[in-house]
Amino acid sequence: MGTFDEACSHLEMIQDVTPSSPDQCLQCVEMGDVWVNLRLCMICGQVGCCDNSKNTHATKHFHSDGHGIIKSHQPGEDWYWCYVDEVLFTL
Repeated sequence: MGTFDEACSHLEMIQDVTPSSPDQCLQCVEMGDVWVNLRLCMICGQVGCCDNSKNTHATKHFHSDGHGIIKSHQPGEDWYWCYVDEVLFTL
């Protein structure tokens, strides 16, 4: 896993997005399942569960749609992750 503030070469992909949910992984809700933490896709606004959640919907979204940058969707957290460069960063 990368460290904070390593170079991400995909910053131009970040969009001004509207979250698909303020506080839920809607895919987990549809399945009747639970999640640990939430991640926000910075390309389209989809909110998905993190890799510590059993369904890993945020990472599955990257693999299916190619949207490579997420931001933590947890209150008080402002870090980003680039799946392509495998770096954790802040803006």
